[in-house]
Amino acid sequence: MESSSLPPLQQEAEALQQEITKLKLEKGQILERQLQQMQGKLNQLLQEDIQHLEERKKALQIAVEQLERRQERIQAEMHQTFAGASQEVAVRVQGFKDYLVTSLQDVALAAEQLELTPKTALPTHPTPPKPLAEPAQGRGITEKTAAPKPQFSSQSFQEETRQIRRLLEQYRTTPNYYGPPWQLRRTFEPIHAERVFKWFFNLGGRGAIRSVGTRLQNILVASAVISILNDMYGDRVYALILANSPERLGDWRRGLQDCLGVERADFGPDRGIGLFESPESLAQKAERLVKEGELPLILLDDSEEMVSLSVLQFPLWLGFVPEPQLRKERQQMDWFE
Repeated sequence: MESSSLPPLQQEAEALQQEITKLKLEKGQILERQLQQMQGKLNQLLQEDIQHLEERKKALQIAVEQLERRQERIQAEMHQTFAGASQEVAVRVQGFKDYLVTSLQDVALAAEQLELTPKTALPTHPTPPKPLAEPAQGRGITEKTAAPKPQFSSQSFQEETRQIRRLLEQYRTTPNYYGPPWQLRRTFEPIHAERVFKWFFNLGGRGAIRSVGTRLQNILVASAVISILNDMYGDRVYALILANSPERLGDWRRGLQDCLGVERADFGPDRGIGLFESPESLAQKAERLVKEGELPLILLDDSEEMVSLSVLQFPLWLGFVPEPQLRKERQQMDWFE
């Protein structure tokens, strides 16, 4: 029985073995086809990804080039506008530091002067006088008699009118970045010239004009006014700035130094430029200057919304009025602070 059943079983085993071999072959072929399909799809996906990355790379290169051109324009504007508004935060910090240091120096100097006899005190600007008709170089000296009373809108000031127009045109078309101190050293745009022209001839040197946009731009306008008055009246002109915080006074100090080429020694109670937080102290200083035959120029920061009448009684004062929207935003910020 067993010997007779072996051949069929062996045949069946051989058949199964052949079937297994066939199935393995078919499985290998199927796996190979699937692998080829997967490789094809993978290659297609890689090509699509590579193309997408190349397109993105080109777009990024274009964006980088645009940003580089924009950076160059911004840098050029910063050089043309004596620092640019982007440096305002740094100017505030450094200005506040300079204000504190110089204030302490002024206090020390005043304490030292208390020990001197008034008769031995030296004059503030000990240089020989020059005729008024000659153009001033730096803080040029003129003969100090009674305080001048400029009336730029008057017909009798035709010579001064021509001089102011000539200087405005000079500042606008041929700026001198390396000129003497107290002369404007920065790029002067038509919008700045328009503000200065309005203040001299429409307001007669007494009034408020619309802010140019930033404190640094307003300082540029004020610097042009100081430069023109210095050219006309020499060292008789004293700029007195009123702002309600040390940070803003620091902005003015840095801006005037940059625009006019003046130094720290030019700031102080008995120097060419005075910085004040209180309108009462500014008015007292201006009254003393008028009695001494000097010409005070009062400059009001755009943060000063209400100014004492004692400050506005003097022949020359210039205030900056911010835009209504800017004033509203500033009031909101002050409220949150």
